[in-house]
Amino acid sequence: MGSLKVLVTCAWPYAYSIPHLGNLIGSVLSADVIARYHKLKGDEVVFVSGSDEHGTPIEVEAIQRNKKPKELTDEIHAKIKKIFEDFEISFSNYTRTESEIHKEFVREFYRKVYKNGFIFFEKVTQLYCEKDKIFLPDRFVIGTCPFCNYEKARGDQCENCGNLLEPTQLINPKCVVCGSTPSKKETEHCFIDFPKLRDRVIEYINNNPYFDKRIKAISLGYIKDEFRARALTRDNKWGIPAPFENFEDKTIYVWFEAVLGYISATIEYFKDDRWKEYWFNKNALTYYFIGKDNIPFHAVIFPALLMASGEDYNLPHIISATEFLTYEGKKFSKSQGIGIWLDEALQIAESDYWRYALVYLRPEERDTEFSIKIFVELVNSHLNDTLGNLVYRVLTFVKNYFNYCIPKPKELNDEEKEILNKVENIVKEIDSNFKEVKLRNALNLAMEIARIGNWYLNEKKPWEKVKTNKEEASRIIYVLARILHVLTIVLHPIIPKKCEEIRKMLNLPLNIKWEDAFYDPFKEEQKISEPKIIFRKYSIEEIENKLREIRKVSI
Repeated sequence: MGSLKVLVTCAWPYAYSIPHLGNLIGSVLSADVIARYHKLKGDEVVFVSGSDEHGTPIEVEAIQRNKKPKELTDEIHAKIKKIFEDFEISFSNYTRTESEIHKEFVREFYRKVYKNGFIFFEKVTQLYCEKDKIFLPDRFVIGTCPFCNYEKARGDQCENCGNLLEPTQLINPKCVVCGSTPSKKETEHCFIDFPKLRDRVIEYINNNPYFDKRIKAISLGYIKDEFRARALTRDNKWGIPAPFENFEDKTIYVWFEAVLGYISATIEYFKDDRWKEYWFNKNALTYYFIGKDNIPFHAVIFPALLMASGEDYNLPHIISATEFLTYEGKKFSKSQGIGIWLDEALQIAESDYWRYALVYLRPEERDTEFSIKIFVELVNSHLNDTLGNLVYRVLTFVKNYFNYCIPKPKELNDEEKEILNKVENIVKEIDSNFKEVKLRNALNLAMEIARIGNWYLNEKKPWEKVKTNKEEASRIIYVLARILHVLTIVLHPIIPKKCEEIRKMLNLPLNIKWEDAFYDPFKEEQKISEPKIIFRKYSIEEIENKLREIRKVSI
């Protein structure tokens, strides 16, 4: 079987603030794990994302910081890109919606949608600030939510109850720029005629073999209740200008242009027509890693847009939508100091510590809780005591009793063969779980191999056997070295840096494939490097103190 072309995508971070731990596991890190897995399998992987720079949230944030939107997004994009590099996120292309390729692609895309009869124009009434002489779309207005009476609801959504809103629905609306009460004024906008695509989208959802019951239920529920014509344009200035005559002063609604970044980022990466092999080749596979609140947009709106273009784009195959990661049971909130942000995390511990903990806690079926206490337990018990301890004990034994050379026995007995067969069977289970995007299960099974290694080491006591039967001790250590080799492969998608450190100590190649787990990698008289401790322990107090210190400096 030849290699598969795999496109891996994840939600684009908004370029007005640094993401937090929940953002990382909800999309970017999960996508990276799968991208790395498919690379191990020998597939041709393209992994794209970028900074979402346009729209009213950016414009409002820039006003509040007394900056131009581009100044703000230049600064935040650079920081986010560097943070993802430091977290070992293996993007093929991490781009931005301000790229010229993206902007031109979006404009040309909607010209096609218009030509195909899916865009119409209509006059609507919107809020208007007489003082600032601007319309107030989305987050340019705040007021009282008509559903829950929350007094600081935004014009696009109430943060308190989660309901989507139109600015005109707010009670006692205020302009966020000057605080004055807006009036109502007529304006004309471009609308996408989604109802025309209703039957085709329903058919796509029902026939997509990759969609689980949850994705289908949420998507079909959205079509039933919410799938109506939507305004394609906004009256704000920061965005991509609409490509239609007499609408050049309008911009494309940020949600309807950012989602097209999946395509433009692939185009930008290849710089030639090879991008089409991932977007039109029906044998290619596509992944979308998002939070659960983005399911309707990726399973309904985005496919509808692709259909409306008249091009034969691949529609989304696998949509992996997580529930939410909470911080000590609460929603992450920078203003309230609830949670840990990615720039803070990297000042506390190396990236692989966070990668491990977040994949272990990945909220695949329900909201899960993160806390410093849980993080410390995972680092100290799993990484240090289970994995790190096994690596150090085995390699130190090789150093002390076999002169740094991994023993190469001529024959294994039945029990030793059985241990390796058991490990190989677990590797096959891990493979299946990665294919099904069950990352938590895959990680737990990988750590089961480490636990088998520790059990075998303690059960066989090679430190005693080496005194009376060095040949038997050599077989035990060989089996354990094989287990370490396997662990560096199955854990590589999750903790890549530490797996490379272990392989360097084993003097094994860093260029690995999944199938290598089933073969003996060791040469005769293969020497290891000096064993070293690869993980360290943390205390709750140490991390809390470090977090206070970081925040004190940043104020």
